[in-house]
Amino acid sequence: MKRFALAIICSALATSASAFAAPKDCEELKNEIEVKIQANAVPSYTLEIVSKQEADKHDIAMVVGTCDNGTKAIIYQKNDR
Repeated sequence: MKRFALAIICSALATSASAFAAPKDCEELKNEIEVKIQANAVPSYTLEIVSKQEADKHDIAMVVGTCDNGTKAIIYQKNDR
């Protein structure tokens, strides 16, 4: 009985894990990142959605997220006044 219960729990976790691993829309992810940046009171910044090839040309620290199954990246740059 314990093995059966364990199998059901593992199956449920695997199903829910695949839902969490679903790729995000780029605009949705950009908005989530923007909320976090604004919560840190960053006065001036730029977030840009670029292709993976374009992101590879930038400093890795500037890439704050990937989307569209890893084909695009979100680049962050803090603007100095």
